[in-house]
Amino acid sequence: MEILLSVNQLSAGYSAQGDTSGAKRSNAPQTTLEILREVSLEIRRGEMVALLGSNGAGKTTLCSVLSGLLSPISGSVFFDSQNITHLSYPSVVAAGLIQVPEGRKIFPNLSVQENLLLGAFKRAKHSRHENLSKVFATFPKLKDRATQLAGSMSGGEQQMLAIGRGMMAEPLLLVLDEPSLGLSPKLVEEMFELILQLKESGLSILLVEQNVGQSLECADRAYVLENGAIRFTGTPDELLASDELRVAYLGI
Repeated sequence: MEILLSVNQLSAGYSAQGDTSGAKRSNAPQTTLEILREVSLEIRRGEMVALLGSNGAGKTTLCSVLSGLLSPISGSVFFDSQNITHLSYPSVVAAGLIQVPEGRKIFPNLSVQENLLLGAFKRAKHSRHENLSKVFATFPKLKDRATQLAGSMSGGEQQMLAIGRGMMAEPLLLVLDEPSLGLSPKLVEEMFELILQLKESGLSILLVEQNVGQSLECADRAYVLENGAIRFTGTPDELLASDELRVAYLGI
């Protein structure tokens, strides 16, 4: 199976001002807080890969690098045979790597349909009406609420909208950053059923989650990130066979 995304020895972090001790801020020494340490992973076409880890493990930092929001310290990212390591966010979107961000980031004062159409602003603009029909067919609740203000919907419906907005761009790879965050247990179940439906349609997915148990139920393979480095990798069965992982992350 062809490799769609290849992350190679990626290290990344954030610049911080040093102690200025009364000096002008612009002259302050720059230091870098390293979050990711030589992370390597790959995703094949049509595959769902889970990136698991607790809060603060570095998952969102990795998403930021993949999406072009943060330049890495070292390493490389290849997507669809293209080096996207230092591409801007709009260029990454144009290439077909689409992120559904943590916290949904919908536009609450726009309607559901307006939010969806914005998803095709940079990519797939000419097929936006056809894709809108496809999204409505996949998410009938969004069609029923097409004219409703997005901010008036429930958390689960807003997450559905955020995923639908990502689908409007015809992604080659859909990155789902913490899609179950803040949802009730019932809505979490529904969300994972929806994600499994997207996987079965043939879409390539990177599922970034803290919810280890349910993520392993639907992923083809998984990586576990701990303190900025890959700690475990393998199929769900292989990971569940690890006593250390089951105790540390599943409590069993």
